[in-house]
Amino acid sequence: MITTRTLLGATFLGATLALAGCGMMPMMSKTSSATNQMSGAQEVPPRPGSGAGTVVTTLNKETRALRWTVTYSGLSGPVTAGHFHGPAAAGSNAGVVLPFTGSMASPIEGTATLTEAQMADFVAGRWYANLHTAAAPGGEIRGQVTGH
Repeated sequence: MITTRTLLGATFLGATLALAGCGMMPMMSKTSSATNQMSGAQEVPPRPGSGAGTVVTTLNKETRALRWTVTYSGLSGPVTAGHFHGPAAAGSNAGVVLPFTGSMASPIEGTATLTEAQMADFVAGRWYANLHTAAAPGGEIRGQVTGH
C-alpha cells in the first residue's frame, strides 16, 4: 500500500534528480569571440612586406551585435581605410560589407549590429578584415575571420 510518506519521498527524489540533471546540461553561450591573424600573404594576390596584425571579434548571436579590435604594425604607411569584406572564402575577394570608422590608428575599434544575412556569412567564416595604405590601395594586410 502506498502511503503519503512514500509519495513524498518519491517526489523529493524525482525533484532532486531533475535538478542534478539540469546542472549537467551544457551552457549555451550567446556570445562568441575569435582572434585571427592578418598578413600580406592573405591578400589576393599576396602582398610582400612586413605588415602584420590581429583582428579580435566578439559576436552576440542573440542581438547580432559585433564588436572588433584590429591591431597592426609594420605597414608601409598610415592606414587610409579599413573594413570587413564579404562574403568570400579565404583566397577570394569580395566587396566591403562594413567599413571601419573613426581613427585608423592602431588599435581600430568598432561596433555594429549585423543583419541576419550578414551574421550568417560572418559565422560561416565568409568575412575578412582588410587594411589599405597609399602604397597598397587594394589592401596591405588581410585576415579571414573564423572561429565563431
